[in-house]
Amino acid sequence: MILTLSKHRIIIEPGTENSNYWKDLWNYRGLFYFLAWRDILVRYKQTVIGILWSILRPLITIVVFTVVFNKLGSFKADEGIPYAIMVCAAMLPWQFFSSAFSESANSLIANSNLLTKVYFPRLIVPASTVIVCLIDFLISFLILIGMFFWYNFVPDIRILLLPVFLLLALVTAMGTGLFIAALNVKYRDFRIIIPFIVQIGLYVSPVGYSSNEIYSRDIPQILKYLYALNPMVGVIDGFRWCVMGGNTPLHIPEFIASIGISLLFLFIGVRYFRKMEKTFADVI
Repeated sequence: MILTLSKHRIIIEPGTENSNYWKDLWNYRGLFYFLAWRDILVRYKQTVIGILWSILRPLITIVVFTVVFNKLGSFKADEGIPYAIMVCAAMLPWQFFSSAFSESANSLIANSNLLTKVYFPRLIVPASTVIVCLIDFLISFLILIGMFFWYNFVPDIRILLLPVFLLLALVTAMGTGLFIAALNVKYRDFRIIIPFIVQIGLYVSPVGYSSNEIYSRDIPQILKYLYALNPMVGVIDGFRWCVMGGNTPLHIPEFIASIGISLLFLFIGVRYFRKMEKTFADVI
């Protein structure tokens, strides 16, 4: 079927939906930039604290974790590493993941009016929310730099590999976020479940403690395997390995398992999102 509208021709061919969809993602990149820029303006425009909030939020959390886990609890940092730096190296990727996951999971509901008015690849909506979270991460990274000066700590060349683990956190957030975003359209209860998932994930991920605390303790091996299946374990351990060098070993088997789980989440998330995408405009 060929439809002619003034100078433009729309060609509708059966069986070409999937191939054209990924091409449309590139053709609609202008909408991606617009949504990302709009979210940036909404986040920082007309706020009292503004960009400073991107620093205060993780900084306050780092202080609380340092007092609770280190001063009041029995958790220690790896040898030769200040505890605050160890927590900061974990808090930054965790804040990025939790923000990207939450924003992408709620993105379709937040843009419901747009979804019912015009066609575009719906994948653009949750993907655009990650840009704001990435900017927050870059601003929050100033905390880690400040701690380097405060503790007179000099990282080695491994810190240049941080973008690799940031990409892994992005893959994990997008995979889980796309899956929950698709579910959130049909089952609005997930808006209540999302903060609960993030809160539980904070404590089952090695943010306030080191993975060495888990692997060195006398606990059932099955629990250690289940712990390693948390994809954020590999991300956080990787960040610490980059920041603290050889003082924090990278557990290769567990890290490979985390990568596998992250890629699996991305595959399932994209597949389920594409399957449900046709119904978004009707259900939302």
